[in-house]
Amino acid sequence: MKLNLISNATLYKLLPWAVTCLLISPIIALLINSFSSDPQGSFQHLFDTVLLTYSLNTLLLILGVMSLSFIFAMPVAWFVACCEFPSRTILQWALMLPLAIPPYIVAIVYTDLLDFSGPLQRLLRGVMGWQRAGDYYFPEIRTLFGAILILSLALYPYLYLLLRGAFLGQSGSLFQAARSLGASPLRAFYRVSLPLSRSAIAVGLSLIAMESLGDFATVNYFAVSTLTTAVYDTWLELGSLTTAAKISSLMLLALVILISLENYSRRKQKVYQRGGATHTQLRFVLCGWQKWGALTFSWILLVAAFILPLFTLCYYALSYFSASLTAALWQYTLNSVWLAIIVAGLALLIALTVNFYQRLCPGLFARTTIRLSSLGYAVPGTVVAIGVLIPFTELDLGVNQLLLENGFSGIGLFFSGSLFILVVAYLVRFSAIAVGSIDSSLAQVSPSLDLASRSLGQNAFQTIRRVNFPLIKKGMLTAIILVFIEAMKELPTALLLRPFNFETLATYVYQFVSDEMIEYAALPALLIVLMGLIPFIIVNRLLEKST
Repeated sequence: MKLNLISNATLYKLLPWAVTCLLISPIIALLINSFSSDPQGSFQHLFDTVLLTYSLNTLLLILGVMSLSFIFAMPVAWFVACCEFPSRTILQWALMLPLAIPPYIVAIVYTDLLDFSGPLQRLLRGVMGWQRAGDYYFPEIRTLFGAILILSLALYPYLYLLLRGAFLGQSGSLFQAARSLGASPLRAFYRVSLPLSRSAIAVGLSLIAMESLGDFATVNYFAVSTLTTAVYDTWLELGSLTTAAKISSLMLLALVILISLENYSRRKQKVYQRGGATHTQLRFVLCGWQKWGALTFSWILLVAAFILPLFTLCYYALSYFSASLTAALWQYTLNSVWLAIIVAGLALLIALTVNFYQRLCPGLFARTTIRLSSLGYAVPGTVVAIGVLIPFTELDLGVNQLLLENGFSGIGLFFSGSLFILVVAYLVRFSAIAVGSIDSSLAQVSPSLDLASRSLGQNAFQTIRRVNFPLIKKGMLTAIILVFIEAMKELPTALLLRPFNFETLATYVYQFVSDEMIEYAALPALLIVLMGLIPFIIVNRLLEKST
């Protein structure tokens, strides 16, 4: 039964579409601009010289990060979901913590530790008596493989979270049936548990691929040229917005192909499971070498991805505390916090608008607004930045010309040169997180509650305020916190669109890193981690209480 609770509410029906058009307009403008002529010939020059190399590096980066993330995430997800061993309860939530550290901060730490002047190579030279780099071989961290390793350590939790949930939701009876038919535990895992988790694997790897494609700071710091760095360079160094739009369109095409292949591979997959004992009730008790193997692998991964970077940042932050604690740091921290709060609040309003539109006026149009408003999260930050820049630059030019023609003074770059464009870009990128959180929360609220409220004389908006809002409070708080975390960490969009004399913690850290002043970057980097870690723990506690 459809919940057509609002009649003649034209404004409410138009508002979600207006919001959706705002969120997808940068992508549309980007595609239109990519077909325009390039008077400087920059794109043709790139096409003839380095574009193939950039594309190959991007492809290798994505495939490498996907593969290594799977190697990291799959075993630990199985261990904590289906096995019983010491410290499992700690590891099941601690293995998610690397999400709180941006990949470029992990890259800073490992570069400092593993470079020629780092403590590890200094120790080796002291012990072995070596004097020069030519006296011994040590793998170089600033390579494509180094970028793959760092991104995998930072991004594997996406797949871990989905796989752990998939394993916990599976019927343990199926696994036990395979064992009773003579399959070894390893064979039963590959023949039963892993195929049943295929959807979670596909979604997790897709998220990791999107994040890898959109990463700028890590690959740029490691001097690995990808399509993302090409977008950044063509805009800031060559000043060619058209060329940046053309490269961004190639990245969008790659994303469309990636998502289409993932959906096509699962087009005929249907998995139905009978109720019964779950893996939670049938956990294996690991003993001997199996217990120590699970402990060793899980804790080494956690140390490498989270504990070591965090402690290294703490050490440098304390060592250079007085030099790093400046008025500028407080100002940039304040900039980051209030910008993230504004974006999180607006993203929540957008999510509530489109989700309640779908709930009150269900149908194809409502579902379309949900999907379109979530497109931006799949688009890399550099691409979003270029897409947002195009329409608002044209808007500034048009408004200024109109004012001058009518005898008024121009307003300058009111839209494209202010914080307005940065907020819009963040909303395009992160509104999908809030939309998804509210959507999942509303899905658990029975429509019969809305009908009961209406039968008691409450109108639609009273029903939303008195019935729906109290039931989705956790989802609303989760949406705000998740968008806040992502906005605090975002770097590529801020680098391209921030106004003059405006810095965030992310861009502040990047300046120090670019100047090889890693010690001075430690304190602001640690603040970014803490700003993400504390809300992340709050979200995790909320999710635990809801289960």
